[in-house]
Amino acid sequence: MAFDKLELNDIEVWDGNHAAAQALRQAQVDVVSAYPITPSTAVVEGYAKFKSDNLVEGEVVIVESEHAAMSGCIGAAAAGGRVATATASQGLALMAETLYQASGMRLPIVLNLVNRALAAPLNVNCDHSDMYMVRDSGWIQFDAFNTQEAYDLNLIAFKVGEDHDVRLPVIVNQDGFLTSHTAQGIHPLSDDEAFNFVGEYKPMNDMLDFEHPVSHGIQTEEDWHFEHKARQHADTMNIVPAKIDAAFAEFEKLSGRKYNHIEKYDMDDAEVAVVCMGTSVETAREVAKEMREKGVKAGVIGIRVFRPFPFADMSDALKDLKAVAALDRSAPGGAAGALFNEIAGSLINTDTKVMLSGYIYGLGGRDLTKKHLVDLYTELQANADAGKLLTSQQQFIGVRGPKLAFL
Repeated sequence: MAFDKLELNDIEVWDGNHAAAQALRQAQVDVVSAYPITPSTAVVEGYAKFKSDNLVEGEVVIVESEHAAMSGCIGAAAAGGRVATATASQGLALMAETLYQASGMRLPIVLNLVNRALAAPLNVNCDHSDMYMVRDSGWIQFDAFNTQEAYDLNLIAFKVGEDHDVRLPVIVNQDGFLTSHTAQGIHPLSDDEAFNFVGEYKPMNDMLDFEHPVSHGIQTEEDWHFEHKARQHADTMNIVPAKIDAAFAEFEKLSGRKYNHIEKYDMDDAEVAVVCMGTSVETAREVAKEMREKGVKAGVIGIRVFRPFPFADMSDALKDLKAVAALDRSAPGGAAGALFNEIAGSLINTDTKVMLSGYIYGLGGRDLTKKHLVDLYTELQANADAGKLLTSQQQFIGVRGPKLAFL
């Protein structure tokens, strides 16, 4: 699409990567430091095209590795710039060391994480192994279910992360290929609306403010390390949910699109439900409606804010259910699925009697079909009717060969 300025709220046909790149353009990012990797390449490529077409004034810095990409982001953010990048899978794994630097230094970088399986075996398709790998790195994490949300959540990420009470980096997750390369009709904001929502960047404690010198990346050891990390969690992460609520509310007034920490569908009278993320949410919603026509009171819960995890919202959403399934799109590596564990944590010390089971699905891009979900809802209803789990607490769905289960 060729344009000087996006003026109208007319529908555009964009894929998830292009939608993210457009959001970075509208936010007027100062620096994109990146090492492109499938399936996130087009986010950086798109922003670089805007740069070559003189549609942005920001700089694009292509470096020698993903570790260097985030290091470049850290330097640019510490110097006082609005900064963003994109990566996936193995790139995120190489970048992981620097993620802790960014959050510990309170640098509000926005990272588009286009979710892809981790090797070995090598795989370029979607699962959530990379998202899960860095869930406790001190970054806020949003999850997009479709292209529209990949666009919206990027703008919201800048709004939340750059708040001076927060000053934390933010990851915006979208499913590799399933969202990143799928063109859909979306309704973008105008350039002026988008930038006014995000606002002028106001750096804090930047290295180039010579009148107020600061240190970054200092060494603390046992004297102060504990206090730094405790305050990062208690003083900062604990206020993030309210900041997210405020940004969601402001964005709804501007766009008409409402977001919540968890998204609930057909949950008012639900007796059984699945909890999932990414594009699986929309598939589950379609199947839940079909199951209701068969007499099964099925519901769906989608995780919008993965970090900080919405424990209270989750426990409230589950309190009247009889059976719920956590769908984890990541190999658990000898433990229960991460989402299963988060949900179990939200239910502990409550009076909720819902039966919780976990399912590993969709690894390496394997499709989650409607048939899989019909069978899953049928299994949940059978558990609800029996008043007990009739199957293993954790199992795989959609894998070829004999049925696999563990725990």
